[in-house]
Amino acid sequence: MSTAVSLARRALARARRATEKTLKELEDLEGVLRGAEGEDFPAEAYSLARERLESLLSLWEEEGARLEEKVLHAGGLEPGRVRRSSAK
Repeated sequence: MSTAVSLARRALARARRATEKTLKELEDLEGVLRGAEGEDFPAEAYSLARERLESLLSLWEEEGARLEEKVLHAGGLEPGRVRRSSAK
């Protein structure tokens, strides 16, 4: 695997973990503030933020699949025909 591909995979994994962590922190913050503020809580703003983070997670997933397809294609393999072995 080339250095560029390896670096891209690591960066993609870091971006995914950071986005997942941010989504978790947003959920925690929302829970605390919703309880403290009651009706004054800006639910719509938090819903929009959650949707944006979920969109980012989808992007990272798509990029991961795209990168894997490129790596397989460069190696002469057909992406849909590769099976992962299972340890038994």
